[in-house]
Amino acid sequence: MKSQGNTKRKPEQVWVAVEHYIDGLLMPADPILGAALEDSAEAGLPDIAVTPGQGKLLYLMAKMQGARKILEIGTLGGYSTIWLGRALPADGLLVTLEAEREHFEVARKNLARAGLAKVVDQRLGEALETLPELAEEGGGPFDFVFIDADKESSLEYFEWALRLSRPGAAILVDNVIRDGDVADPETEDPRVQGIRRLNEALAREPRVSATTIQTVGSKGYDGFTLILVVG
Repeated sequence: MKSQGNTKRKPEQVWVAVEHYIDGLLMPADPILGAALEDSAEAGLPDIAVTPGQGKLLYLMAKMQGARKILEIGTLGGYSTIWLGRALPADGLLVTLEAEREHFEVARKNLARAGLAKVVDQRLGEALETLPELAEEGGGPFDFVFIDADKESSLEYFEWALRLSRPGAAILVDNVIRDGDVADPETEDPRVQGIRRLNEALAREPRVSATTIQTVGSKGYDGFTLILVVG
């Protein structure tokens, strides 16, 4: 797409103002989602949930995939889980993995209030332990996977997601730009190193096609990687 107009850098306040403008038009107030964020904050969970616009993106992507089975790695307070669960048909399934018990319990209450308890299978434990269990059970194949957990293990999460996905499935990995540090080959940040290992693996993997999109907004400067399983 050809870029047009003023390319001068805008201050962060403008990013946030634009986000609020768009959210106000396209993401009307939702008491269920609002309560999920409030309960997460009251419980002291970190303020790292996706934004409303990002949540709507997850919902739309899952809908466009016609997803009937979704895997989420990293539940937190269940905010993104609600968006994804709402994209499922009545007989769909969302498996969401969370390592922290406090996060798990907050999410459980939020999902029950959202009326999603019957379509969401919550699992407590380190994802690199629960993913093999899921595979042994014959879990999958999944139509859509959202990875939003510790960045150090991004490559391992992707490898499991690929194993558990069908051809044509989509995998989305969040927080992959790290304020631009991902472009620094000398970085010592283990989170950034984890994303760089993922990127290098994606470049070598013939079974997928991927792209990364940079984003700005109330969560600062970051981005996500979208992966299509092609074989």
